Amino acid sequence: MTFFWTDMLWLLLAVPALIGTYVLLLRRRKIVAMRFPHLGIIKQGMDGPSKFKRHIPPALLLIAISLIIVASARPAVIATLASRGGTIIMALDVSGSMRASDVAPTRIAAAQIAAKSLVNSRAHQTRIGIVGFSNSAFLVQTPTTDNIALDTAIDGLRPQYATAIGDAVLVSLQMIFPQAKMGTMMPGSDGDQKVSAAALNPVSNSNPSASPALTSVPPGSYRSAAIVLMTDGQNTSGPDPIEAARVAANLGVRIFTIGFGTPNGQTINFDGRQILAVLDEDTLKRMASMTNAQYFHAQSADELSKIYKQLTTKLQSESQETEISVFFVAAATIFGTLSAMLSMLWFHRIF
Repeated sequence: MTFFWTDMLWLLLAVPALIGTYVLLLRRRKIVAMRFPHLGIIKQGMDGPSKFKRHIPPALLLIAISLIIVASARPAVIATLASRGGTIIMALDVSGSMRASDVAPTRIAAAQIAAKSLVNSRAHQTRIGIVGFSNSAFLVQTPTTDNIALDTAIDGLRPQYATAIGDAVLVSLQMIFPQAKMGTMMPGSDGDQKVSAAALNPVSNSNPSASPALTSVPPGSYRSAAIVLMTDGQNTSGPDPIEAARVAANLGVRIFTIGFGTPNGQTINFDGRQILAVLDEDTLKRMASMTNAQYFHAQSADELSKIYKQLTTKLQSESQETEISVFFVAAATIFGTLSAMLSMLWFHRIF
């Protein structure tokens, strides 16, 4: 439990003072009773069954006061709540190595099946956008809730050539922040938008938080969207993936990375060339870590589908600090009322 106004907790130091004052008053009352024996009613009230009863209302009142002080400090807890929507950008590797058959029937076919499982298992109000990447990254489908459009876009993916992981991150970020120029945030870049504003216009209209002027925020703090990047290899083209991930971290966007393929990989022939797909897990882990996300490894279509479903659950829930002062106030009211009622019932007076 945390507190928004921790300074108010200093008032709890008054509780021991109140207890001490109460004890002093009891002793003084006892001394008066002993000094004046003819005050039998007072002396009688200090003995017998009421001896313990008379302490109960003040104790309940003290608890009520303590609860009010805690409530004034505005206590809060971390609560996991269901998200009302949001956007998931799927960045899918379509490099030549995705033709490998070490994952049946082929890596690309297995990846397409798994990607559809994410589309079909997510809440309908969650939008999904799709980015493909090989020697460069390109827009496949702007974020939408239309499952048919998403499935069609996934089915249209075909393996091409190199692997541009960094470029995939920048294009994904461009889909989240359509009006920004992602190129300006990368060292040595040309400063252009990675996707034309015209192509992203529908996204721009539905994303009021998008703005040309972006400021740095804590990593992982942007909860309206996240990137899920799947690759079976290592970066061979385009911007440095770590620098691209740093841009995402500065914008608060999480990048969940998935390494896909068997440990030893497979050498395939593509356009007369031999391609060996070897995962660069260190880079993928760093990208996930620096954006406050998570890295996964899948060796089969089933494992990849399970990861996507796990991510669907994770991305469709959000943790936030929820103030619970009202519960402390309610408890204080109950204890205070009970204290007054018992005092009236037993002693025909309120304290």
